[in-house]
Amino acid sequence: MSYSLTLPTGDQLHYQLKRRQRRTVGLKITHSGLVIHAPKRISQSQLDDIILQKADWIRKKLTSITANKIPDIQWQHGEQLLYLGNPLTLTIEHDARSKAVEYEPGFLLLAMPNSEPTLIARKVIQWYKKKALSDFTRRLEIFSSKLGVNFTSLTLSNAASRWGSCNSRKEIRLNWRLLQAPPHIINYVVCHELSHIKEMNHSAKFWATVASIYPDYKAAEKELKALSAKLHQI
Repeated sequence: MSYSLTLPTGDQLHYQLKRRQRRTVGLKITHSGLVIHAPKRISQSQLDDIILQKADWIRKKLTSITANKIPDIQWQHGEQLLYLGNPLTLTIEHDARSKAVEYEPGFLLLAMPNSEPTLIARKVIQWYKKKALSDFTRRLEIFSSKLGVNFTSLTLSNAASRWGSCNSRKEIRLNWRLLQAPPHIINYVVCHELSHIKEMNHSAKFWATVASIYPDYKAAEKELKALSAKLHQI
């Protein structure tokens, strides 16, 4: 849920609050702002006190993100996108009838009667999701075989700050935006989530499991973090 708090300076601090079964308050600065994970039983006044104590840190982090913010995509002819880490030029042609999106190496072709940006965005995102489902399924099948585990299903996520998740039912969710990333980054996230089937935590055993099928996971994790804002441009 969205909340706001008036700081001593008079500024309004807006944030997303997510209450969880946890003991401590976690503050996370994302490309979309401040996200707070808090215990279910903590009072709002206690939470406000914690936020005020961290106000200077929060403000500096938010200022840094704003200064480095990547411009929003302009959904128009010639816009540059990403597909598996490679540049993808959006090409839009006028046509009396709307046609299926076509991919050619380096180009994404749209033919439609109306070049309204929201319609273009919808068609492009639908294309990404369709491709992501088949691409991620193939990678999950390859790496689950290597790891010797089975996953029950794959669904696509639209999360603002998480790239994937895996629950105790072995159901995996992956963010469709990952399709923009280089293949080795997608592979890392796939291996990360599959490893949770063996270890539903982030213990030393879990990371050893990840390393068994993706040894260079630390470098990939660092690279994904650096790419995050760019991948969330859409």
